[in-house]
Amino acid sequence: MAIKIFITDDHYMVVEGIRSLLQHQKDIEWMGHAMNGASCMAFLQHQRPDVLLLDINLPDKGGIDLCKEIKDRYPAIHIIGLSSFNQLSFIEKMMSNGASGYVLKNATQEELIEAIESVMQGRKFLSAEVATIVQKADTKAPLITRREKEVLGLIADGLTNNEIADKLFISATTVDTHRQSLLAKFEVKNTATLIRVAMQLQFI
Repeated sequence: MAIKIFITDDHYMVVEGIRSLLQHQKDIEWMGHAMNGASCMAFLQHQRPDVLLLDINLPDKGGIDLCKEIKDRYPAIHIIGLSSFNQLSFIEKMMSNGASGYVLKNATQEELIEAIESVMQGRKFLSAEVATIVQKADTKAPLITRREKEVLGLIADGLTNNEIADKLFISATTVDTHRQSLLAKFEVKNTATLIRVAMQLQFI
């Protein structure tokens, strides 16, 4: 079943840009857009998207406050904050108000689709630049590379080093190097603890 997407953003070029990135994806149904908070709420009274891409800076109401209002009324909707701001305070407020993800407006098609799929699976998603900012601010959270994050996700899925190597087109030795690096960065001694701690810190 296609994932139903709706966007609320007052910049038409942003709306059109994201629509062009998503409209030809077979698993995504584009429901339309609103240019402000009032129009967004009016739309939600009659239709429910699966995922709402929500600009945090709207002309009539702040997206951060709107996010909380929407989650209070329609908790099943997955909200992804959409912004050109990468300040930690905006990110934290948006996420604490119920957003499942936070993506910058310069996100690639791949990153946007990954964000949508992640929140639909019940996971939190931060675009790479945002994740780096949050990790640096959280002294408990180690800074890991994109490849290490991929390996971590596959470890959590129960794949062996050889299976991960085949999937990522790298050698099993390289996978093991990433695995050892992850154990060291998360300061844990085994894979089971690694997965548990990574889940607590919302890496997976």
